[in-house]
Amino acid sequence: MKDTSKHQGLRNQLVKLLEEKGITDKNVLEAINKIPRHMFLDSGFEQYAYQDKAFPIGAGQTISQPYTVAFQSQLLEVKKEHKILEIGTGSGYQTAVLCRMGAKVFSVERQLELFKKTSRFLPTLGLNPKKFVFGDGYKGLPEDAPFDSIIVTAGAPFIPNPLMAQLKIGGRLVIPLGDKNQVMTLLVRASETKFVKQEFGEFRFVPLLEDKN
Repeated sequence: MKDTSKHQGLRNQLVKLLEEKGITDKNVLEAINKIPRHMFLDSGFEQYAYQDKAFPIGAGQTISQPYTVAFQSQLLEVKKEHKILEIGTGSGYQTAVLCRMGAKVFSVERQLELFKKTSRFLPTLGLNPKKFVFGDGYKGLPEDAPFDSIIVTAGAPFIPNPLMAQLKIGGRLVIPLGDKNQVMTLLVRASETKFVKQEFGEFRFVPLLEDKN
């Protein structure tokens, strides 16, 4: 699958739409303008790739709509060289946006099918996360902590304690909380024991699954 001038034109339109919806972080918009989202979808969905919609990607998962990816990325306040833990690699689209923004991304995926596919695919775009892990997102990656920020890309019924523990002081955890509909939630770690919480309205995500083994 190629990336053509037509695709670039569609991305330009998508970025304008995201700006109209309130995305202001120029680094986020620039990353989305550079990432060929159509390559993350099955060819049957290619013509819809730059619509602001979620699509199935296999294993009961979805690629999030661009606005959701942009919104979460903006909440992270990404700086170059930031260490970011991503829970739920999925298609790798959110991973790609964060890599494009200059972050060092550590990504965890519990669906083996998606883990294998995405870990092979992203390097073909010249995007190389610092670490790809097949495992339980509820546990995070304690051996690589602390992180400047943590992003969860699936709906969680609660905030896993290990993720809070792996956040730097001053760090930001962005997580959609809830069962059917989720409330986008930002936790900023103010000290060893204190977290400041903000909520940003309802979104829809597939559930964050826990490894029961």
